[in-house]
Amino acid sequence: MGRTNANKAQQKRERNAKNDKAKEPTSQLKANQSANQAFVCTVCRQPYMSTTREEQLREHVDSKHAKNNATFEQCFP
Repeated sequence: MGRTNANKAQQKRERNAKNDKAKEPTSQLKANQSANQAFVCTVCRQPYMSTTREEQLREHVDSKHAKNNATFEQCFP
């Protein structure tokens, strides 16, 4: 007899507390940022994802840094 709703709720809280202790919160922000921003223009610090093609990077150099006479190698070493 002694099983009341309060006892069931307390047992459930204890059981969930054990599971919560096993799972520590982890952040993936740093991993995502480093994975997605593989290329950074050294002149203007514009980040580009790792999937960006060289053609798009060259287009950036031509359109943004033509007046500075910056080359592709200077922007993306």
